[in-house]
Parts: sequence; structure tokens; C-alpha cells
Amino acid sequence: MDQLFNRKYIVQGLFIVIALILLGKLFYIQIISDKAFISAESNVLRKIYKFPARGAILDRNMKVIVQNEPVYDLMVTPNEVQPFDTLALAQALDISFEDVRKNLRKARGKSTYQATPFLKQISVQSYARLQETLYRFPGFRTQDRTVRHYPDSVGGQLFGYVKEVSPTDIEKSEGFYKPGDYKGKSGLEFSYEETLRGEKGVINTVYDAHNTPQGSYADGKYDINAVSGERLISGIDMRIQKLGEQLMTNKVGAIVAIEPSSGEILSLVSSPGYDPNLLVGRNQGNNYMEFIVGNPYRPSLVRPIMGYYPPGSSFKPVDALIGLQEGVIDPNTTFFCPHYYQAGNRRIKCEHFDGPISLRRGIARSCNTYFCYVFQKLITKNGMKNQRQTYQEWRDKVAKFGFGAKLGIDMPYERKGYFYTADHYDKVYGKRWGYTNVISQAIGQGEITATPLQMANAMAIIANRGYYIKPHLIKGIGDKNLVRKEYVVKNYVGVDAKHFEPVIDGMQDAVNSSWGTAILSRIPDVVLCGKTGTVQNPHGKNHSVFIGFAPRDNPKIAIAVIVENAGYGSTYAAPIASYMIEKYLKGTVSGERSAQIEWMKSQNLLPVLKDKAKAIKLTKADSLLIKKADSTKRIKDSLRINSATLKQSAATKPKELKTVTIDKPVTIK
Repeated sequence: MDQLFNRKYIVQGLFIVIALILLGKLFYIQIISDKAFISAESNVLRKIYKFPARGAILDRNMKVIVQNEPVYDLMVTPNEVQPFDTLALAQALDISFEDVRKNLRKARGKSTYQATPFLKQISVQSYARLQETLYRFPGFRTQDRTVRHYPDSVGGQLFGYVKEVSPTDIEKSEGFYKPGDYKGKSGLEFSYEETLRGEKGVINTVYDAHNTPQGSYADGKYDINAVSGERLISGIDMRIQKLGEQLMTNKVGAIVAIEPSSGEILSLVSSPGYDPNLLVGRNQGNNYMEFIVGNPYRPSLVRPIMGYYPPGSSFKPVDALIGLQEGVIDPNTTFFCPHYYQAGNRRIKCEHFDGPISLRRGIARSCNTYFCYVFQKLITKNGMKNQRQTYQEWRDKVAKFGFGAKLGIDMPYERKGYFYTADHYDKVYGKRWGYTNVISQAIGQGEITATPLQMANAMAIIANRGYYIKPHLIKGIGDKNLVRKEYVVKNYVGVDAKHFEPVIDGMQDAVNSSWGTAILSRIPDVVLCGKTGTVQNPHGKNHSVFIGFAPRDNPKIAIAVIVENAGYGSTYAAPIASYMIEKYLKGTVSGERSAQIEWMKSQNLLPVLKDKAKAIKLTKADSLLIKKADSTKRIKDSLRINSATLKQSAATKPKELKTVTIDKPVTIK
């Protein structure tokens, strides 16, 4: 009996405990918590997401270069839609009757219970008309958001574009993105997506039986405010960015300008470019196919960081620095140039017959023979039998200048170029190979390529006398102007500062002496140090290249310019660089040089495509200009337009300039 009695009380006790738990839970749900109420009222409560404004982007002078504009999406929840006047909705939205039916079918296909976009990015005018009659369309509501606007209409590849997220984006975002969200897909918009995007907000809105919003539930107690994205301050100077894009009109190539002391990129031009505003709005897809995919000159290729070019003669200063550091030459080392260099059974042509020539004049004259001898001495300095190992050591020293590796710019899809190791040549030649097999690398040709960014960075190294800071586009993040730690570190290249001066002397002479190859790029009252390059192109006319920095003392800008299929470096790349440098340093381009800019803008150097079906539509005059232009004519045109500059210089240095003839073709490298 006692055992049964005890069981009775145990069972009763369990029931009492369970009852107390249930009563407590009921009390919590009914009195303390509002969650159940919210759930019960879900038929009149809707979560309205508030999309944050993306962060603005400013240039180095605090000018807004990327901003936002308001747009509106019309959302629909299909299971809440009741019969409505289809024609009235079509008229309010300025679309066709068929579009209304088609968009509604698409929305039903996505979800019948969730709000999905019916029509994205409607105009302000359509939004105003719709607001007056929205109550007549149950199940429809508007949602405001912002889209990008680029006031200067330049920098398409630089800024990139924003697009609706894909299923892959949603899957990788770990719940952050939802269908209908947008994210940066390229350029700075991609690189700094997490900084620019901000955080979405939520408004719990109460709707009445007439589908009319009655305000936020509980006076906004459960709402979450949207947080705008942080601003970015770039190193871009929009003045020279715009000038660079104008100068590269109807040309294929790239420009990169860097502030040597900070690594901040002042200008990044990829040509052909496009107006980034074309990739904003409802016509984004059509414009992308027409202006990006449909352009045979491939504007989607961001040439400053993706284009592969042999550096050509612009590589010679780097080789000279390594030769000085290794002690195989000194500033007075002289070689004899007979118009060529003989490497076994290979002959490397030089554009000049220089005779005995030293380092300074060799750089100014861009003497191929001189730098082939420098390369020979570098690779054979440890003996003829050790050339393989010595080549690898030389290659590693060059790599410190940024060749053959990504520099780590804050932009997606950077490429590293190719610069082969000794192992590669072992596979090609076996173990029996030496400097004669790779002699083309002495003059920046053959099996070495670089991006324009790498070339500009090499100039920043020389301007800094031995180090560089990783090139970057953004100099400040948010109100605190934060900067990534890797963009303040000095990277030294292992060459003593004393060795830079004789190389810089030669680069100064290349621009400022009568025997230099870049005399047409002189800037009044500015000492520009530079190096021209004429890069061999197996697919057509040679590429025009110029690298340089200014002023010589306390340099403010280092630059690399590549114009494809334009011939000699002195005719197009060098003048373009000088205009941009003068604009940056002085704020304007002075005197007759401003007229030269207009001439340069008008030059059409687009290569004629063999496949006529892919050719861009050109006027008859443009087509004839491209077909008839050759290197000699371009040099003569360039010399004529610069004749005033030459005459002015002749007044101060008559003996030096008497050797320059402006009425005949001049062979310049």
C-alpha cells in the first residue's frame, strides 16, 4: 500500500510541474513577449527591407566621382493580387499591356507568397503617377533604392559596375545577399564591396484591409535602420584621368600614373574605354552586349593590369641598375656599337651607329648594342659554365622590381605577366644554353612581358632611388581615412641609391638633350626623365611605349604609356605622357602644347581588323586614315606639330638642335 501511495503522489507531482510549465509559458507568450502577436498578425505585418546607399567615391581633391541617385522598384506579392485595371497600371508605368502580363507571370514563377520585383528601377515620373493610384492595385507596393551615377562619365574599367546578385553570389554570401540585392561585379565596386555596400534595414509595416500602409508596427520598436556604405577617397586625380581618356580616344592601349612617394595611383586609363553610366539602369544588359561584348577591341580587358606587353627599351634602365649593383659596369664603361650586336649566329639590330658609347648616352640613345653587352657581362660574370645559375640570380634580382609577379593592386583580375625561370629554359634547350639563347631579354623583348602597371611601378622605383610602395587606388576608407597596412610598406629592390643617379642622367638626356629619343616630350620649366620604347608586335605595327617621372628632384608623378600599333615611342606615347605630367604638375598645359593635345585627340590609330564582320563602324575618312598611315608619316606629323617647341629650344641650345631635321623622316627608337 505504501508503494502505491508513493506512486500516486509522484504522478500528481509530475502533472503539477507540467501544468506550471505550461501556465508559465502561456503567461510569457500572452503578457511578456510580443513574438506570438507578431506571428498572429503576420497577415497585416510585412517586413519592408530598406536598401542602404552605397558609399560615395571621391578623388584625391575631394571631388565626388561616384555617387548615388534614387530609383524605385515596383514589387508584387502574387497571392495578394486581386483583379485590377491592367491598362491603367501599364499607362502609369509607361509600359505595354503585354509587359504587365509577362512580368506578373514571371513573378508568380519565382514565388507566390514573397514580394518579388515586378518592374525594376522605374523613373521618378512613373513613380509619382503610380503613387496616386497604388491603392487600386492590391498586392503591389514600391520599394526605394539607389543606383550609381558617374558625373564625369569616365573610368568604366576603373570603377566597374554594380549588378543584381546571381545564385552563386547568394550561396557564397552566407546569408547576406538575397534575391534582388545588388553587388559590385568589377573594378573598385568589386574590390571594396564589403565597405561600399552598407547594411540593409527592416521596417515592420502594418497594412490595413485596403492594402494601405498604416505605419511602422509598435512605433518602430522592432525596426532596424539601414546603414549606408562607407566612403572611399581615391588617389585618382580626375583632371588627368579625363585628359588621359580623351588623349586615348580611337586608340588601343593603357596609361598608368603613380605618385612615387605614396604608391597612390593618379590615373588608370584603359582604352578603348566606356561610359560607366551605360551599365546602370534597365538597359544595362543590352548596353553591356552592345558596347562591351560587341566591341572587337575588347574594352572588357583592363589593359593597365591585364594587358601583356614586352617592355621593350623601357626595360633597359632596370638592366643598367643591376649591372651597376653587380659591378659588371660603371658609369664610364664603354662599348662599341657598329649598328648591331652579334650573339652567336644571331644579330640584334640597333637603330643607330653609335660607335663608342657609355652608359649615359646609351640610355639616352636607347642603344640596343650597349645593353646586350651589359646583359652578356651579367650572365657570364661567374664563368661560361655557370650561366644557368647566374641567369636565375639575375632573374630574381629583376623580379624585385615587380616583374613576373602581381603587385597587389586593390583591383580584381590583376595578371602577373610572364618572366621565365632557368627551369623553363632547361625544358626548352636542355642543360646546354646560355646568354645567347635569351639575349632578347636584354632589350625587353622575347620571353618577357609586363603589364603597364608594372612598368609604371618600375619608374616609381627609380624616382624613389630604390624602393616602391605597392600601387593602390584607395588612399582612405571611411571617415577615419583608414588605409590598408600593405599600402604603407616600403619594398626595397636591393640596388644602392648611388647607382640610380647615372641612370637618371641618361633618362634626363633622353628628353632634354638633342640626341635623346624623347625630345618632343619636353615640358617647359619641368625636368622630365624618361625612356621611349618601340615594342615589336608580331601581329601588326609596333607598339609605342614611354615611361618616365618628373620632376627629377622630389618626383611627384611616375608614368607608363602604351599605344598599340602606333610605331615609335617618341611619336605618340611620349607626348601623351608629357601632356598628362604637365597637367598634373601645373594644372594646365601651356601655350602651343594645348593645340598639340587637340591634334593628339583627333588621331585614329585603331588597327584595321582582318575580320570585317567584327570591325567597328568607321567613317570612310577614318578607314582611309588608318590604312594609309605609316610610321614615317606619323613621325613627320608629330615633328611638324612640335616644330614650334623645337624652334624655341633651339634658341637656347642651337648647337644641340641643329642635328634635328623636322622636314624629313627621322628614325627614332
